[in-house]
Amino acid sequence: MDRSLFLARLLGPTFAAVALGMLINLGMYETMIAEALHFGILFYLSGLLSLLAGLAIVNLHNRWQMDWRVIITALGWLMTIGGIIRIVLPQVAIATGSTIYSGRASTVVAALIIGTLGAFLSVKGYMRGG
Repeated sequence: MDRSLFLARLLGPTFAAVALGMLINLGMYETMIAEALHFGILFYLSGLLSLLAGLAIVNLHNRWQMDWRVIITALGWLMTIGGIIRIVLPQVAIATGSTIYSGRASTVVAALIIGTLGAFLSVKGYMRGG
């Protein structure tokens, strides 16, 4: 199977499930996000996992042709950079996250963006011919 399709099939449903969970359990996710924005082992591990997943995507799929597949490459780089920032500059990551997730509306907007991305990648990954 083409790597792009494999990664779209992996990331698409995952993002869609996360977004649905965020929208259905908004209060719980707001609490989890607030707790995650305090430096500690959970914050460090999220950076480590993001770095590992991002590097895996970048090493398998560093393609910059201008079609839907570039989204996967960009996500890989964003995950890599985000992981590095959480590990090396946690105070910057916490300040940025606190600014982004400053209220309920931002959590809903994040969920809608993640859900749209998940639906798009799912369609591309599971549609015949990609």
